[in-house]
Amino acid sequence: MAELSAKDIESIRNRVESLRDEISQHDYAYYVLDSPTIADVDYDELYMELVAYETEHPELVTPESPTQRIGHLSDQPFEEVQHVVPMLSLNNVFSDADVANFDRRVRERTGAEVIVYTVEPKVDGLAITVIYIDGKLTLGATRGDGETGEDVTRNVKTIKSIPLTLRSETPPSLLEARGEVFMSLEGFEALNRRQLENDEKLYVNPRNAAAGSLRQIDPRNTSKRPLDAFFYHIARLEGAEHMTTLDQQHAWLKEIGLKTTPNVQLATGYEACIAEYHKILQSRDSLPFAIDGVVYKVNDLEQQALVGMVTRAPRWAAAHKFPAQERSTIVKGIDVQIGRTGAATPVARLKPVLVGGANVENATLHNMDEIERLDVRIGDKVIIRRAGDVIPEIVSVVKQERPSDSQAFVFPETCPVCSSPLQRDKDQAVIRCTGVLVCPAQAKRSMEHFVSRKAMNIDGLGEKLINQLYENKLALDIADLYKLTREELVALERMADKSADNLLNAIAGSKHPTLQRFLYALGIPQIGEATAASLAATFGSLERVMGASMEALEEVPDIGPVVAQNIVTFFGEDRNRELIRRVLETGVVVKEHAGAVHTRESAVSGKTVVLTGALQTLKRDEAKARLQELGARVTGSVSKNTDFVIVGQDAGAKAKKAQTLGITMMTEAELLELLGMA
Repeated sequence: MAELSAKDIESIRNRVESLRDEISQHDYAYYVLDSPTIADVDYDELYMELVAYETEHPELVTPESPTQRIGHLSDQPFEEVQHVVPMLSLNNVFSDADVANFDRRVRERTGAEVIVYTVEPKVDGLAITVIYIDGKLTLGATRGDGETGEDVTRNVKTIKSIPLTLRSETPPSLLEARGEVFMSLEGFEALNRRQLENDEKLYVNPRNAAAGSLRQIDPRNTSKRPLDAFFYHIARLEGAEHMTTLDQQHAWLKEIGLKTTPNVQLATGYEACIAEYHKILQSRDSLPFAIDGVVYKVNDLEQQALVGMVTRAPRWAAAHKFPAQERSTIVKGIDVQIGRTGAATPVARLKPVLVGGANVENATLHNMDEIERLDVRIGDKVIIRRAGDVIPEIVSVVKQERPSDSQAFVFPETCPVCSSPLQRDKDQAVIRCTGVLVCPAQAKRSMEHFVSRKAMNIDGLGEKLINQLYENKLALDIADLYKLTREELVALERMADKSADNLLNAIAGSKHPTLQRFLYALGIPQIGEATAASLAATFGSLERVMGASMEALEEVPDIGPVVAQNIVTFFGEDRNRELIRRVLETGVVVKEHAGAVHTRESAVSGKTVVLTGALQTLKRDEAKARLQELGARVTGSVSKNTDFVIVGQDAGAKAKKAQTLGITMMTEAELLELLGMA
């Protein structure tokens, strides 16, 4: 082929840029405005012409090209992302009186006689944040715990309603927009039909399907899922004129190519909010996507700042949840499931019925007391209720339609998994399997909890791999995880050499946990992160916690008789102590807590501390854990009760509020010096 002249190359470059612009315009009209401007066949011709040019001239390919939405398969897990501005959750309201109280509190804090709110449908999806630098999409991340999410950029790029490049000749230097990734009801039904045809697991509801699709390791799989996105809030904006109201933000976001939540209305006063709520509730079944309520937000951004926020939720917004939806169906059977802590939970197996956009086949019966209260029997017609993501439950039995051959449920005496005796907790309704470490149901779930991010944080050990290890008898309990070899791992299905090495490195890296993490990882009933932190701060070492008496435990803040008894029972079980001994013999060394001696010497002992901005040396969770070891109480929001605010890079509203309140500020360098890491 003859060598192209400079003029020919320039002509091709111009045509490629023209094609990209034209395709992007059509994508915007189709996916954002829902108003196609070209026939599908004509669109396909434009797209294939662009593909042909880029194939022939790969040097012209750019990351923002419409052909580059689907990236390559990566064997790397999703990396953590520290949110510069935390992704907050919303407080719920359920009645007109709740809305009136919400409005009263807002008016009191702003001093305004009446407040203008935005009222929008609460889309039942997955919270997402996207970042554009100079108009180009550079990051897409999940909410996670609000402070830390997962980098899902490669999958976000496959969602065609999210532009790779903003529609602006003068784009902002930085834009971080918050929104919701979701799946339409039609798309959800189509996806489940394909799953059924391929003999694959069905998704429970559109939200579950959207979350699963966005976390596919292979972006090619995500691209096949009918995902969409709405955006409703600007978290950060640089290099553009700042807006003063939410409705201005919505209009601008749509103008630059981001699809915004539809049917957003302005409402003056809480009574107008309630009226809009009822309008949206009535139209719920006609919407093409699932919603579980409406969201009220103060429209004026200055008023939002005056109202402020609590730990993980803004005071200027509230989610008004729809009433739970109820349907009737038949109880086909009742089984008992054994949970991670050994709790035996009866579950009703139902004739499938669609409730609130989800196909329901199972409903929890909680415990034997609940079964007796309801007088539910196998064969009964029952009313089930589902509200949002809440597990469906049986509300009542239609006893007038009870069949003559209905059967009363008899709770088994032994565990259905390991045949160990079932035993009822003292003064509680919970019945537990006494097998603890020998019960497969508990062993696998215990390992899943043990390796989780907030416990031992062994990345790469998920449910499927743990099942593989257990079924191959390579890891029957948590101690066995530390004995795994490279040879054993690479022999497993779908386990490559690099994946095996990464996993072994992660296991080795977990061998020096803090006392708080280790206690939480053990999965003692009712011992969460906060209680584990209190135990670590009080007793200082694993040995002292294991030997603590009921009386000593009940003196620990937030620990009452029931939790104290759980701890004593757990460490009083010889098999549990033996397992811990075996874990420690593998080389795991549990760091002693600084304890009372170091706590008295610490500048943050007994103080309330807030972390804000991005830290360069420590991850947020690590900094939090180390501060707690020094006796600090680490919270997520700044208030007059805050003693210290540790300021990292790109600190935002929290730092400004701390300055306004005159709170002591601490740099990352000062934090490292305090922690003895300088």
